[in-house]
Amino acid sequence: MRIGIPSTLAYYEYFPFWDVFFRELGFDVVSSPITTKAILDWGVKHTVSDACVPIKLIHGHVRALAEEGVDFIFLPRMVSVAPKETFCPKFLGLPDLIQASINNLPPMLSPRIYLRFGRMSLFRICGQTARSLGASRIKGLRACAKALDAWHAFLRSIRQGLTVAEALGLRQRTGTALRGPRLALLGYPYLINDPFISANLLGLLEERGVQVLTAEMVPSEDLKRLSRSMRKNLFWHYSNRVVWAAMYYLDKEMVDGVIHVTAFGCGPDAMVGKLVELEAKGKVPFTTLSLDEHTGQEGIITRIDAFVDMLVRKKVSA
Repeated sequence: MRIGIPSTLAYYEYFPFWDVFFRELGFDVVSSPITTKAILDWGVKHTVSDACVPIKLIHGHVRALAEEGVDFIFLPRMVSVAPKETFCPKFLGLPDLIQASINNLPPMLSPRIYLRFGRMSLFRICGQTARSLGASRIKGLRACAKALDAWHAFLRSIRQGLTVAEALGLRQRTGTALRGPRLALLGYPYLINDPFISANLLGLLEERGVQVLTAEMVPSEDLKRLSRSMRKNLFWHYSNRVVWAAMYYLDKEMVDGVIHVTAFGCGPDAMVGKLVELEAKGKVPFTTLSLDEHTGQEGIITRIDAFVDMLVRKKVSA
């Protein structure tokens, strides 16, 4: 029995957990291929036109898994993984969107991920998921414990300086000495770490000797502390982490500049970008890179070169 997991959206945060969980239950786990033009084009064609590019992408990834002939597609309904915040409404309705848009799909596993009681809620969800697949609840709980160990190891590797893409084995550093500016590259992990839709942004910055810091590299205890310092936090899981990470890097004077990576048409990002810009104002240069379904690198290369050149000149003249 093979379970397919789309290589986008929550994949970039939770794949190490679910990969181990399902394998411990005795299933083979199949990831969809890393984003290609064909996957993107299919998603653009079959998704509602006002959807942001990540939602268009996941339609293409789910279709790719269906063509692989998997027995189940795992697409959880992401509701909340922390108190007083939730996911984008499109995340909440994603299983329904997919089933309404794509015909002849394999059975879909869509557990409701609502961790109101923290780890206990997660164990309950895992036990129920195991039983729905014909495994015992006890086996599901044991698989959950091993999956948590794997997920924590994944998080530790990121805290030690790996990007999410590197921790997942999707890219390797070239070994080039990074002596250029230090940049906070802030945005949702499924944008920054997807080499196709980001036009290989991490690789382009590495080629220019830029040291990249992302939101996922900030220790979780520091994120919690910064969340308490805000008069009011945002409602959305990924959006909050971008804002808090910006505060962390700027307060500690760890970066020479900030790049906010956003998806064109993303409603929450309209607020996130402005908050990060206000945090950076008067401290370090700030710019925004907006990604959509256009796949050319030229515009991104031009903006990166101009921004990095400005930072280098600023450091030399300081």
